[in-house]
Amino acid sequence: ITLTITMGTIMAMSSSNWLMAWIGLELNMLAILPVISKPKTMRASEATTKYFLTQTIASAMMLLASTTNAWQTGNWDILELKNKFSTTIMTLSLTMKMGAAPIHFWLPEVLQGTTLQTALLITTWQKLAPITLMYMVSKNIQPIILVSLGILSMIIGGLGGVNQTQLRKTMAYSSINNLGWTIMIMAFSPNMAIMNIFIYIIMTTPIFLMMTSTSMKTLQNMSTTWTTSMTTTFSIALLMLSTSGLPPFTGFMPKMLILNELITQKLTMLATLAIMTSLISLFFYLRITYLIMMLTSPMTTPSLTKWRTQNQKSQLMTMMIPTALFIAHLIPAIPS
Repeated sequence: ITLTITMGTIMAMSSSNWLMAWIGLELNMLAILPVISKPKTMRASEATTKYFLTQTIASAMMLLASTTNAWQTGNWDILELKNKFSTTIMTLSLTMKMGAAPIHFWLPEVLQGTTLQTALLITTWQKLAPITLMYMVSKNIQPIILVSLGILSMIIGGLGGVNQTQLRKTMAYSSINNLGWTIMIMAFSPNMAIMNIFIYIIMTTPIFLMMTSTSMKTLQNMSTTWTTSMTTTFSIALLMLSTSGLPPFTGFMPKMLILNELITQKLTMLATLAIMTSLISLFFYLRITYLIMMLTSPMTTPSLTKWRTQNQKSQLMTMMIPTALFIAHLIPAIPS
């Protein structure tokens, strides 16, 4: 299954033909279904069904767009997507596959119904192929479509995460918010969009790994993380601040470069709107940081306190990866 997921994504990313890209995405989608449904629970089955239905509809839209374009132009080449109707349908299909607004409703529900490792896979690896395909056709997409989808994703990602108590849903809305930045700048600087999504993946991976090692699933769990590991507590707090885009952390660099590019293109109002939406998402990142760093769990019966696990060796090995990654977040973001 792991090999099929990997090969499907690589096939979709490296192909120059719409049919081969579609086959790669289908292979990837069919392989991850048993991974999502591995926990034998009703929530996992529901999440698998939702994921399958949304991805199938997106694949059908992708086939419609590529077939219509081939009918009009006689070409299946990915770079030759010239028909406006095909371009619009293909854009909506790719945003649906990666979980950006306005067709984002499946992402928080699927993440909540599966394990933390699978949630990490869906929020990072599964986004690579659709974003790569969008990067390849970005020159042919109308900028107003990408900007509208990006701003909508940023607003929904910010507002949706404010009222969440489940960490997986919070991370899902965080993913939607970051995809908004990526899609918005895709219209003006595709290379910057790719840099933004890769930096997000680098920051999200250690967060999910540490959440897995400490069985952290709700905001209440976060206030008791200090009983498991102080290193984890400190690292997650810094990573959350970095993901929010606060200087001098790594997450500030792509947002600063994106805003600089927007102002260079004389889109000052759009840059201002982007800053305002990032303030909304900053609220729930700061709330998580406050809960994990500045609160101790109440000493009452309903509050469960997690104790140190017996297997210290595996826990230490798990901590080494995020600790090594978060060192880079202390370096001030200075654009070259």
